[in-house]
Amino acid sequence: MVTVTNLSRSGMSDWIIQRLTAVILAVYTVVIAGYFFCASEVTFESWSAFISCLPLKIFTLLAVISVAAHAWIGLWTIATDYIKPLAIRGVYLTVCAVATFVYVVWAFQILWSV
Repeated sequence: MVTVTNLSRSGMSDWIIQRLTAVILAVYTVVIAGYFFCASEVTFESWSAFISCLPLKIFTLLAVISVAAHAWIGLWTIATDYIKPLAIRGVYLTVCAVATFVYVVWAFQILWSV
């Protein structure tokens, strides 16, 4: 069965993308949790210094893009499996795509303003 989600050309590619993004998000979660567990005191200044270092900014952007890709594949799958009328599915996917795009742009703006 071939699916098209605008991110890939087959169901296997979608599966691989979802697994890869899940691994990225798991590692990101461990890094952030590790900071909170290892920091003696978390203040605004220490958090700001941690989050504003370039490697973590890049990793955070990778995590945001991973959330967007992971979510898009999941939302597209839900739409094609459960929403049969094409007009309703189109509106649903458009709203999901716009919301995902706004989320990613907003995250870029927040991260690069720090």
